[in-house]
Amino acid sequence: MIGFIIRVVIAASALAFNVYLFYTGSWGWGITMLLPTAIIWMTFWRNENVIIALYQMRLGKIDKAWKALNRIKAPQFLPKKQHAYVLYLKGMLGLQNDLGYAQCEQLIRKGLNMGLRTKQDQAVANMQLAGICMQTGRKNEAKMLLAESKKLDTKNMLKEQLSTMKKQMGMVASANQMRQAQMHKGRKKTPRKR
Repeated sequence: MIGFIIRVVIAASALAFNVYLFYTGSWGWGITMLLPTAIIWMTFWRNENVIIALYQMRLGKIDKAWKALNRIKAPQFLPKKQHAYVLYLKGMLGLQNDLGYAQCEQLIRKGLNMGLRTKQDQAVANMQLAGICMQTGRKNEAKMLLAESKKLDTKNMLKEQLSTMKKQMGMVASANQMRQAQMHKGRKKTPRKR
C-alpha cells in the first residue's frame, strides 16, 4: 500500500512538473520530460514484477519468477487484469513447485474468471486446468476444457500440446477407477483360493 501511495505521489508530481515546464515556455525540457512521465504513468497499468515473472517463466527460471511475484505484497490493489495475471502465474508456477492441484486449480480459475487479456493466455489456462482435471480423474471436465482451449487457440500455437493431451486422455483412469485403486492400495483384487 505504501508503494502504491509513493507511486501516486511521484506520478502526480511528475505530471505537475511537466505542466509547469510547458506553462513557463520551456518546451524543450517539457517534451523531454514527457517520456519519463509516461513511463511512470504506465506502471499503474503494467506492473513491472508481473512482466519480470512472465519473462523469467519463458526463460525457465522458476525461482526468479517466484521472487518477482512474491515482491507484489498486495495484488488486490493492482488493476483487475494485473491481479488476474498474478493469480494465473502463481497457479502455473505452483504446478511446477508441487503446490498442490487443488490450490493451483483454484488460483488459475480465479485468474481466468477475473479476465486474462489475450486469448492465447486463456487457452493456456484452460489447457492447464484440463491437465489438472485429468490428474484428478475428472475426464468429462477435462474434455470440455480442452475443447475450449482449442477454440481459443486461434494461432495454433498449442496444437501439439492439445493433441498430446487428447492422446493421454484415453489412458487416464476415471474418478471411480481412481477411488477403487485407492481402496485397494493400487493392487488389483485377486480372487480367493478355495
